[in-house]
Amino acid sequence: MSRRITIFDTTLRDGEQSPGIALTPDEKAEIGTQLDRLGVDIVEAGFAVSSPGDFEGIKAVAAAVERPTIASLARTRKEDLDAAAEALADARRSRIHVFLATSPIHMERKLRLDPEEVVEQARWAVGYARSLVDEVEFSCEDATRSDPAFAARVCGEAVRAGATTINLPDTVGYCLPEEYAAFLREMQRLCPELEQATLSVHCHDDLGLAVANTLAGVQAGATQVEATVNGLGERAGNAALEEVVMALRVRKGTFDCETGVNVAEIGRSSRLVEELTGYRVQRNKAIVGASAFAHEAGIHQDGMLKDAETYQIMDPTELGLVMSLPLGKHSGRHAFARACTEAGIELDREALNEAFARFKRLADTRKHVTLADVLEEVSVR
Repeated sequence: MSRRITIFDTTLRDGEQSPGIALTPDEKAEIGTQLDRLGVDIVEAGFAVSSPGDFEGIKAVAAAVERPTIASLARTRKEDLDAAAEALADARRSRIHVFLATSPIHMERKLRLDPEEVVEQARWAVGYARSLVDEVEFSCEDATRSDPAFAARVCGEAVRAGATTINLPDTVGYCLPEEYAAFLREMQRLCPELEQATLSVHCHDDLGLAVANTLAGVQAGATQVEATVNGLGERAGNAALEEVVMALRVRKGTFDCETGVNVAEIGRSSRLVEELTGYRVQRNKAIVGASAFAHEAGIHQDGMLKDAETYQIMDPTELGLVMSLPLGKHSGRHAFARACTEAGIELDREALNEAFARFKRLADTRKHVTLADVLEEVSVR
């Protein structure tokens, strides 16, 4: 039986931490509602104590969204936990996501806490949060640069205090996939309490490995993945939700996992997040980029016209997207002829040959060539 992977969307929290993004409460509610349609399981709506606007944004999402659990991030401070609980009061199901760093550099240089203080803060914060909301997730910030034995001790205390999800993030995007998988397996060996909790992964893209590391985490036993629409997030971003979901779907034979995501809503979700955040999706981004299902090379276009599976491993129409055969210097005669037909232009063989030759000449000298450019000196029959 396939494992069910929980999708924890943090577009409204970690995604919004991308420089220059500031969503209003109404915009957060609009995205949250779309994430509900998309089928994610948890919507992390913000960091309640960080600003009055974020507090109101979480409240707006909690009131608007019906099915997913709504989460707020919180440090191990009473004011953080109280603010999170208050913001989540209207949520149908609520989660506080408590985080505390466990790596030596973070404990020594940032927190200025000794390891015993970290253990005690984790234990207290999770226990207190558990009294306020339906469920608690605990994250070892900078887990992958932590001593596994110490991180396992902290996680064990968190589970005993009431955490039902343990997140072991690659906070600075440092790990390679095989390293991350090995780390997660070692943590499961050292912390038997993890058998009582959902194991979650949260990966950043500093080395371009966020999705690869997330998938390695799933193979190592994680049953929750944390991701953002379009891969938004701190610095280089987070694992892109659409890439993780589609990798699990396309390679189901390898992962033997399923999610509750309605893939038909992927395109719409991407476009909404792009519009409201102002962060444009790069053209060649996997799954949702404008060129993700565009085929310009003549050999590829010929194959696509004969059978789409020659050069596509996904059906874009299932994702609310479209395939295209753009005309460019690499395009072939078949694609050019199809473009003419679709434009209602009928050419005999001689005129088609003449038009295609002109198209090739123009395409070598211009970035964009239209059929009007090509046919302005060609007789149309």
